[in-house]
Amino acid sequence: MRRRPKAPPSPLAQRDGIDPVRLRLPEDTEGAWRTVADHLRARYGSERADALFREGRIVSVDGPVAADEPYAAGRYLWFHREFAPEDRVPFEIGIVHRDERLLIVDKPHFLATTPRGSHITETAQARLRRDLALPEVQPAHRLDRLTAGLVLCVVRAEDRGAYQALFSARRVRKEYEAVAPYDPEVELPRTVRSRIVKERGVPAAYEEAGEPNSESRIELLEHRAGLGRYRLLPTTGRTHQLRVHMNSVGLPLLDDPLYPDVLEGPPGRPEDWSRPLQLLAKVLAFTDPVTGEPHRFESRLRLAQWPR
Repeated sequence: MRRRPKAPPSPLAQRDGIDPVRLRLPEDTEGAWRTVADHLRARYGSERADALFREGRIVSVDGPVAADEPYAAGRYLWFHREFAPEDRVPFEIGIVHRDERLLIVDKPHFLATTPRGSHITETAQARLRRDLALPEVQPAHRLDRLTAGLVLCVVRAEDRGAYQALFSARRVRKEYEAVAPYDPEVELPRTVRSRIVKERGVPAAYEEAGEPNSESRIELLEHRAGLGRYRLLPTTGRTHQLRVHMNSVGLPLLDDPLYPDVLEGPPGRPEDWSRPLQLLAKVLAFTDPVTGEPHRFESRLRLAQWPR
């Protein structure tokens, strides 16, 4: 099989920590596109495509591209998307460790890890690229937007595969801390295994009968005044796994807007920054795939509902 040639570097710099869109013009098997604009109109709609050309935002390695330029399959084009304004998450990212390959950060509650959906410029990845002038930095894994704590980021693009493989192969020990109700009737420690399903467009995940695809260990560290502080040790990484498992044993996390019930705020109202989900990614431990050095990092954050 013949390999596709490597794409050339983008002629456009990042904007607000976000890469431009890269587009490779496909083969025109039906002869439908006489010009570059014909294809972009079919792909994005006439109004959007014409605006991109009118504003001179479509570029190739040779510079701005005119709407009437002949269509050429395999040609690379770039442009910057326009993003809707986003409310700034009023918490900063903490730097736990930094070297030439790794950046370990404490992501605050409410901040998405990577650009996705309606969260683009207000993400940990975009902020770190902007604030630290590290255009290639990228998280090696995802941490739920409402969860705070440790995220391992890779500084150089050539190292991403090695560190991402640690997570896909489950060679990273992850420990979480949570605050939830204390119930002496719930027998702990225990390991919860279940089948978790998360449907696109549906906020909450749910459990169903079938072969388990998730596993979490739940340990009680201490309790007082009707609340417990828990250590959670996930073996797998399903979406909302720890929140689902804690809810399933009758210990829903404090200030969780999805479990046990989906709480929808008034339309257009900002999030309540004062009530973060009481879940913290506390520890990451692994053997460095590049140097062979053992690493153990611990979050410097604390859960508000369990003050020291």
